[in-house]
Amino acid sequence: MNELVTKIGNHKVTKINEFEFRVEMDGSKDMKVPVTIYANDDLISKMTIDRTIHQAANVSTLPGVKKHVVVLPDGHEGYGFPVGGVAATDLEEGVISPGGVGYDINCGVRLIKTSLTERDLKPRLKDLVNELFRSIPLGVGSEGRVKLTKAELDELLVEGVDWAIGRGYGREQDAEVCEEGGKMIGAEPASVSDIAKKRGAPQLGSLGSGNHFLEIQKVDKIVNERAARAMGIDEQGQLTVLIHCGSRGFGHQVCSDYLRISEIALKKYGTQLIDRELACVPNQSPEGENYRRAMYSALNFAWCNREMITHWTRKTFEKVFGMTEQQLDMKLVYDVSHNIAKVERYRINGEGMRDLVIHRKGATRAFPAGMHEIPAKYREIGQPVIIPGSMGTASWVLIGNKKSLDLSFGSTAHGAGRTMSRSAAKRSHTVEEVRTKLESRGIYVKGLTKEGIVEETPDAYKDVDAVVDVSDSLGIATKVVRLIPLGVIKG
Repeated sequence: MNELVTKIGNHKVTKINEFEFRVEMDGSKDMKVPVTIYANDDLISKMTIDRTIHQAANVSTLPGVKKHVVVLPDGHEGYGFPVGGVAATDLEEGVISPGGVGYDINCGVRLIKTSLTERDLKPRLKDLVNELFRSIPLGVGSEGRVKLTKAELDELLVEGVDWAIGRGYGREQDAEVCEEGGKMIGAEPASVSDIAKKRGAPQLGSLGSGNHFLEIQKVDKIVNERAARAMGIDEQGQLTVLIHCGSRGFGHQVCSDYLRISEIALKKYGTQLIDRELACVPNQSPEGENYRRAMYSALNFAWCNREMITHWTRKTFEKVFGMTEQQLDMKLVYDVSHNIAKVERYRINGEGMRDLVIHRKGATRAFPAGMHEIPAKYREIGQPVIIPGSMGTASWVLIGNKKSLDLSFGSTAHGAGRTMSRSAAKRSHTVEEVRTKLESRGIYVKGLTKEGIVEETPDAYKDVDAVVDVSDSLGIATKVVRLIPLGVIKG
């Protein structure tokens, strides 16, 4: 691509260097800050096909937005905000936008290491995948294995992962290696609608559908041995488990409720928007505080949800391999959120530190070594960053670097990023084609529906290695381990 990449509407996209592109404010009288896009030539060309860059420019018009809006290398069109986007608003003067978090609040991933190797798995692969498929509830509207009273749900929304651990569905050490300790302080069940609670209560401990999955993987390559050892990963062929899911119907309803509330409040606060999908309210308003409390409740629901799934996963491994929990050594490496908004402190344009509301939508926190927010065991190396690929392709574990604080508000990509809609994937692929392609790579997939498998064909996503290369080359996050799938279950 040339230095001047293209003109999209009124926006001129300029290439700054090999991995950085910029949309300056001169393209719109409404933009308050520029847009910075981290990508290579191929990845940014895919962003010009949909509304990714246009949406990022729209986000830069929000009241109180600071420094720049960031689009990460996996960026693609979303609701209001692009997926793979980061925006910071001033806590005192800015706004909070439910669309900047998304419908699946705290959609996230967790990685579990084991003492097993590919050699141990080979004769049991299909048995293990089939047993996991039976043990873990899947699919749209699926219900979990634990029935909650209203009082128990309210407790869970405040306690987060501690609720599951306290009832025997996890280990105390698990909480230590979750972002925010798996418990966001400030959650308030009273800020959550009865409809959201009714949707969420039956779904605790279920995977859901769409791009959510549970994957049995093997270590393909270790790039940073010191960091890998700190995570309990020490050899090629070692088995890991990756769980990707969120807050189910609970989080979806919280988002729907507060999008409606935010739209109604626009007139009250005199907020003019370039796109109604960016509906927002002042951070310090009653509506803003209530959304934050409800959203924090959904964060806690999702952390608890992944903990429950981890419990059933551990039990299934014990059953299939005939080994004890201690022998399997299934320790949680880390759990990180992809859809979240929370207050963090940053220095803006050389000024003093400011409290900002960081919206990460399809973005992973990537804090460097030394920060107190990182678990003690990782404070010397940096926060683990887990970037899953598409079904049937590699995933990566990285560690956050100091440059992320300046370049991307301590954030990096969250996955490969879609290039094809689900309907387009169904039109251009068959389940037999997808299964055959995966089986040729030695991957066994069990899905609840044929459509669910076809929608998530690897062809519908960008190259995760290219996405990770951009983050690594920029110094936002550094490669540690590459993982490849052996077995997958999907809703």
